[in-house]
Amino acid sequence: MASLTRRKALSVSGFLHEGIVSRRAAAAGSWRGFASSGSEENDVVVIGGGPGGYVAAIKAAQMGLKTTCIEKRGALGGTCLNVGCIPSKADLPLTLSLYLSLLALLHSSHMYHEATHAFSSHGIKFSQVEVDLPTMMAQKDKAVSNLTRGIEGLFKKNKVTYVKGYGKFVSPSEISVDTPDGSTTVVKGKNVIIATGSDVKSLPGITIDEKKIVSSTGALALTEIPKKLVVIGAGYIGLEMGSVWKRLGSEITVVEFGPNIVPTMDFEIRKQFQRSLEKQGMKFMLGTKVVGVDSSGDVMKLLVEPASGGEQSVLEADVVLVSAGRIPYTAGLGLAEIGVETDKVGRIPVDERFQTNVAGVYAIGDVIPGPMLAHKAEEDGVACVEFLAGKHGHVDYDLVPGVVYTHPEVASVGKTEDQVKELGVAYRVGKFPFMANSRAKAIDDAEGLVKIIAETETDKILGVHIMSPNAGELIHEAALALQYGASSEDIARTCHAHPTMSEAVKEAAMATYDKPIHI
Repeated sequence: MASLTRRKALSVSGFLHEGIVSRRAAAAGSWRGFASSGSEENDVVVIGGGPGGYVAAIKAAQMGLKTTCIEKRGALGGTCLNVGCIPSKADLPLTLSLYLSLLALLHSSHMYHEATHAFSSHGIKFSQVEVDLPTMMAQKDKAVSNLTRGIEGLFKKNKVTYVKGYGKFVSPSEISVDTPDGSTTVVKGKNVIIATGSDVKSLPGITIDEKKIVSSTGALALTEIPKKLVVIGAGYIGLEMGSVWKRLGSEITVVEFGPNIVPTMDFEIRKQFQRSLEKQGMKFMLGTKVVGVDSSGDVMKLLVEPASGGEQSVLEADVVLVSAGRIPYTAGLGLAEIGVETDKVGRIPVDERFQTNVAGVYAIGDVIPGPMLAHKAEEDGVACVEFLAGKHGHVDYDLVPGVVYTHPEVASVGKTEDQVKELGVAYRVGKFPFMANSRAKAIDDAEGLVKIIAETETDKILGVHIMSPNAGELIHEAALALQYGASSEDIARTCHAHPTMSEAVKEAAMATYDKPIHI
């Protein structure tokens, strides 16, 4: 089954490659004889300093290629380090996938929640606990500052030239950069990699002001805890943001147009995950459309109706978070002027070597098809540069892990049970609850399970789904197993340390090919 899937992927890739090559030849002709000007030519120029961009730049330099990285906002790390993942500052780049800043607040808010809800049962008592939001935000800002400085240090160590400013193509091999001091410089490169990431997807009739109606950027920079927060969108980031503010005291309502939260998640895990979030106090309005938002008063009023049409109702909120997805960020790059094609949602089609339809112009990360995740962008960057250096690069998008950083976390890799059913493959499922795991019971944090899906005939693992504390750390054993085509018996017969949470993965594998021991 896996080999069939791989052959299908290669045939699709080959078809895409053939089309891009023919268009690339035509595009290249229009630039023949263009007169170059400006600075010394680089082997590689990377536009964007997010996880895909800065990793690509460092890897290129490590492979002996003269490399320049252009970042428009003067701070490396992208949305992941500067907005979504670590702190949130308006002057920092929006090129990554929003996680570390969010993780900082998820961790801080979880500590507060544990102090107010769990410490007493462990014999730890105190008279009063309170949230100091400015200090919490300052800790987040300190984290980003340290990390962005660290990336600049890696650039110096690896001899990557760092140009601060807004880059725009003037030809496929020349980038005009408007620098912060008002001047303009031209950076030339034999190969240019577009790694500009993604931006927040807007909704019709809803204007984000980052004060009362906020994106993930504004939600990470609120100056006070809202009494009522409405989250539009029940995807990864919306649920993570909702978790942060729920723990800190907000009343959270999540409005989702579709019938399910996190539609890409395995149905069984999703069902348990939603129950867990509801138990924590989050409310869900699924299959619901936001028609409009009235922000004229002190309290905002959201007009909502069933997605299929029907009676309208009003929700009140102090803050509205728009978290309905992200779109590729390619505005102002001059792509059309040099002939680089984009699809209807703004993504840049590339071949298996990450090259666009224009020779010498490449794209990686959120601006191309595939999961909009920082770690996927990093893998794209490494693979792209390996191709440029004459080596072989590879990224299997079917094996990119996904993690929801709530508590409990949810992590997945490979196929869901519904996807396996659609393939028509005979399969087995093995499950093991953390309620039967000794480490989870000992630390009084045993919510969740491990679910493994394997092909019946070969026992080859097709997908692994985990809901538990630190599921994002546990999933990589499964990712490695899928990468090497392992069977569930391979994991089951691998000795796991005791007592650990990882033993639940082993027990689920045992349940897949035979029987578990501890349930």
